Amino acid sequence: MRLSESFTKPLRQPPKDADTVNHALLSQAGFVHQLMAGVYSYLPFGLRVLRKIETIVREEMDSIGGQELLMPVLHPKENWQKTGGWDSVDVLFKLKSRTDREYALGQSEEEIVTPLVMPHIESYKDLPAAVYQIHWKFRDELRSKSGILRGREFFMKDMYSFHADQEDFDRFYAESKQAYLKVYERLGLTAKVTEASGGNFTEKISYEFMILTDAGEDDILYCEQCDFCVNVEIAKEKQGNTCPRCKKGKLQQARASEVGNVFDLGQKYTKDFGLSFTDRQGKKEHPIMGCYGLGISRLMGVVVEKSHDDHGIIWPEAIAPFAVHLVALGDDKDVRKAADKLYADLDKAGTEVLYDDRDESAGVKFNDADLIGIPNRVTVSQKTIDQQSAELKRRDSKETELVGLKDIVKKLA
Repeated sequence: MRLSESFTKPLRQPPKDADTVNHALLSQAGFVHQLMAGVYSYLPFGLRVLRKIETIVREEMDSIGGQELLMPVLHPKENWQKTGGWDSVDVLFKLKSRTDREYALGQSEEEIVTPLVMPHIESYKDLPAAVYQIHWKFRDELRSKSGILRGREFFMKDMYSFHADQEDFDRFYAESKQAYLKVYERLGLTAKVTEASGGNFTEKISYEFMILTDAGEDDILYCEQCDFCVNVEIAKEKQGNTCPRCKKGKLQQARASEVGNVFDLGQKYTKDFGLSFTDRQGKKEHPIMGCYGLGISRLMGVVVEKSHDDHGIIWPEAIAPFAVHLVALGDDKDVRKAADKLYADLDKAGTEVLYDDRDESAGVKFNDADLIGIPNRVTVSQKTIDQQSAELKRRDSKETELVGLKDIVKKLA
């Protein structure tokens, strides 16, 4: 993509109302645009990042047997009444049609997926089953804050599994936990798994995947010596206490952002909707159900909170909007010819390139490159082409190197 042809350009200043790093940098760099509190448009650069996170999540869910589908956002009131959610879920967006029928905008899909799978689960031979979707969700937050970390409209993956017994659910949860951790690892993040209350979903303990960040909404206690971690809200321990698991480390308290969760829903929803199966002994039983959420748009914001410097975003290669930011300096014809050829060669080799071919100063172009945060910056100038080279700089490094024009495509491929 040529930056001169992009309908969005980096802004000189972040929005005045930006109160978090992700809101400020994503808006200034041209990745998102805030329509109103908690609701954002994802611009071309931002959508590229969102799609790459989505692809990673999809690959890991497919690897543990999840099957993708797509469910409605508009839910009938009757489904939510069956589970008690219509009156108990305070963040549920409710609306009425011209025919006086009432609906909810989906903030989760238990009320939809359970009756959806009923015709397909009759015997123990049909279990386990796991289906997921990647779709928009809605929450009627009283105060939406933290940029795209906590929105009224957000993009997420939600998976639902059905099991013949608790043992099989526990097995699948362990596989799901590892798949989640692999997602975060591929994004360059380290997540801590905490125990927390199930909230509106269940009275059982749920598990949340937390990323340490000052922009988070939760307080957690964690041990630096082992993987013990717990949400402060239900913790018996306090900061400075000896870890109850390893008996060695001291518990530290930190702010964190939840980027995923898993709920053991038991038989609540399968009983509410009368979903049953015939077990090996020929008896009717209700499946054990699990819910697995992972915030994709939230992950995008968390990555920015964790990976930036004073100049802008530093995208991990796996989800960067482009692999290379090509900069042409000056208006010399030979420079432009060399840069144009390099752009064409990189594109032909399958390398994603953002080409800054604008008529701007070197300072503006370099500042914008740092702000946008693409992993590799390649600069073509009169100085470099005199040496039949281009300057290569990693976004996460101060070092530069000259690479021959004939070699740089292969080096970046």
